Amino acid sequence: MTVATVVAALSALVAAVLVASPASAHGAPMVPGSRTYLCWKDGLTSSGGIVPNNPACAAAVAQSGTNSLYNWFAVLRSDGAGRTSGFIPDGKLCSGAAVVYDFSGFDLARADWPVTHLTSGATLRFTYNKWAAHPGSFRSYITKDSWSPTRPLAWNDLESTPFSNVTDPPSVGSPGNEDAYYYWNATLPSGKSGRHIIYTVWQRSDSNETFYSCSDVVFDGGSGEVTGVGPGGSTPSPSPSASPSTSPSPSASPSPSTSPGTGGCTATYAITNQWQGGFQGEVTVHNAGTSSIGGWTVGWTLPSGQTITQVWNGIGSQAGASVTVKNESYNGSLAPNASTTFGFLGNASGTVTAPSSVTCTAA
Repeated sequence: MTVATVVAALSALVAAVLVASPASAHGAPMVPGSRTYLCWKDGLTSSGGIVPNNPACAAAVAQSGTNSLYNWFAVLRSDGAGRTSGFIPDGKLCSGAAVVYDFSGFDLARADWPVTHLTSGATLRFTYNKWAAHPGSFRSYITKDSWSPTRPLAWNDLESTPFSNVTDPPSVGSPGNEDAYYYWNATLPSGKSGRHIIYTVWQRSDSNETFYSCSDVVFDGGSGEVTGVGPGGSTPSPSPSASPSTSPSPSASPSPSTSPGTGGCTATYAITNQWQGGFQGEVTVHNAGTSSIGGWTVGWTLPSGQTITQVWNGIGSQAGASVTVKNESYNGSLAPNASTTFGFLGNASGTVTAPSSVTCTAA
C-alpha cells in the first residue's frame, strides 16, 4: 500500500468519525443560572467529583447521573431549528427532551432548586456561557402567574411573548471555560412576585442546533443573589407564587390544628409531606367572621428540633422557636367565609409533629 493510499484511508476514517460524533456542548445561562449550571456549582468538589448538596440537584443526579452536570452546557437539540411548542413535549422543557445526554432529572417538579433573587421590572445583566461560540439569538420567557412548581413545566405555563430577545450579543473570554460568556441587559417583567421560571432558548443562526434551559428565580426585591448552592446553602425564605411538592418518600401526617383568632380569622395547620430530616406543611387561613378582613398574621411555636427554611404565599419570620407569617399584598383581603393558603418547608430532627396551637390575627 502506498503512502498516498494510507493517507487517503486515514483521512476518510477521520472524516467518518467526525460525522458520526454527537454534537458538542456549547453553553447555558449563568445569570440567572440554569438548573444544570447551578447544580454543577452546587455539587462540584475540589477533586472534580460531583456530590450534590441541594436536594433538588441530588434528585436530578439520582435520575440522570453525574454526566448531566459534567455536561451542564449541553442541554440541546441538534435538530431544534429554534422550535419550541409542538417540538419539545410538555413536561420536558427544562431537559429540552435532549437525546445526546440524559437531562430528564431537571424536569422534576420541585420548589427547592437553587434560585436567583430578582426585582420585578428591574434591569439585569444576563450572562450566557459560551463553551463554544456561535452566532444566534437568545429569547427569554417568564412563567405566568398561574404557574405552579407542583407540576412539570408546560408550554402553556409560559407567557407567549419573550420579555427579552437579543441577537449576537457581545461576549468576553475564550470558549471552553466558565469565564467565557455572552452578555446583555434585560428588563425583567413587571408585576411579578414570588417564584417563577425564566425559560431561555438559544437558537444558532449557522445551524439547526438549539439550546433550552430553565432558570429558577424568585421576585422578592433581590438583585441577582443566589441561594440553595453549596454546603449549607439554604433555599430562599421569600415566598414563591405557588405551593411546591418536594422530596421523595412522602409520608403525610394529618395534624390539622385549627385555631380561632381575632376578627373571625382562623388558621388550620397540616403537615402535607415529610422525609428524613425535613417536612412540608400548609396553613389555611379562613375568614369565619361576617365582615371582610384586610390582612392576617399567623403564628405558632415550633416543636423541638424544627426550623422553617422557606415560606411561599406569605411573608415569614422566625425568632427562636416562634414563627410568624403575614399575608402577601395579593392574599391579605378575605371576604366573609373566604380562605387562602400558604406553605412552607422545614428541617426536623426526629419525628415531625405539628405545633400544639396556631394563632390567627386579622388586620
